[in-house]
Amino acid sequence: MPGRHRSVAPRGSYPFLYMPAQAYAGKQCVCQLRRGICDQSCVQGMLEVPFYIACLKLTGRRCVVIGGGEVALEKVEGLLACDGEVTVIAPRALAALQDYAREGSIRWEQRDYAGPADLEGAFMAIAATDETDVNIAVFDDAEARAMLVNVVDVPPLCNFILPAIVRINPLAIAISTAGASPALAKRMKREVEDHFGEPYARLAVLLSEARGWAKSNLPTYQDRKEFFEAIVNGDPDPIVLLGGADGEQAVRELIARAQRERTPELAGA
Repeated sequence: MPGRHRSVAPRGSYPFLYMPAQAYAGKQCVCQLRRGICDQSCVQGMLEVPFYIACLKLTGRRCVVIGGGEVALEKVEGLLACDGEVTVIAPRALAALQDYAREGSIRWEQRDYAGPADLEGAFMAIAATDETDVNIAVFDDAEARAMLVNVVDVPPLCNFILPAIVRINPLAIAISTAGASPALAKRMKREVEDHFGEPYARLAVLLSEARGWAKSNLPTYQDRKEFFEAIVNGDPDPIVLLGGADGEQAVRELIARAQRERTPELAGA
């Protein structure tokens, strides 16, 4: 990963190196309600919001990140990991972001956010600045286009939130506290990584290999559901098998046995 360093933003540009503005009682208001001093009225009921959880396909989609600091770098790297086409808009940027731009991994427009035209053709916008006016402008401009928008750490300026992600290809496990405690989400991420590790990813690949057979030979969704659940939840445990010598072969034999057991039922139907 390219190196990182801290530098000082020039006067007149948004100071990108600090943590983004956050909605905390007693601090200056950073949302569109413009309360002066935050009373947290903007986040009342946040924990009751029924978020729709989805996995987005970002390949080939333009994603705009406004800001050039540590938080922006974190968001950029997450987008790059999912093959997003990333544009960073910031007057200054960390060395790591500059390196990504030089190698062609991202596009860096070295200037302040200029308004709605910056979001033209974009699928998603993420603002990682601590300038309230910039954050509100990005949110309003994105909302007017029915775009996905996230202003980091300002829940009322988001129409989606970013969970902590455990990614062990092909598995991706999302952990969210609905914004209540990112620190707790990070702890849970570590614990999930320890518990659901590489054997689960290997099992997912092996089960995927049987999907074609299941679709060809098991006529209903319920048949296919029962077939795969019998393997995953059965005895012997495929996760335990994967921990032994020739684990993948043992699981393939387990799947083959399950296929043979299902075939006579279909033949006699």
